[in-house]
Amino acid sequence: MAFSITHTSGAMEKNPSGEAVRALLDELETADVEHPDVAVSHESGWTLSAFGGGLVVWENVEEDEEPRHQVGIPRDEVVRLFDALARGDLAAVDAESWAAGYS
Repeated sequence: MAFSITHTSGAMEKNPSGEAVRALLDELETADVEHPDVAVSHESGWTLSAFGGGLVVWENVEEDEEPRHQVGIPRDEVVRLFDALARGDLAAVDAESWAAGYS
């Protein structure tokens, strides 16, 4: 299963270690206005983006579908969702209580 991560710098890594996926959230501590998020993307286009203010966006960047979001997800939950997406468990991520739009 192929996936990639995107760092706050915009740099991407394909199929990184599980530890690299979990460390992504640490980058949000130094995020700025130009680079406010980190993301995990599945090869299908489904992507989870996390922002420093607690916003998490679930969207398919390859399809013309409305994005969904949650605000205030605890860090451990974001890590769990990142890990699920990296493993290709789209159903687990999709089953969460997402609100329509970006926020």
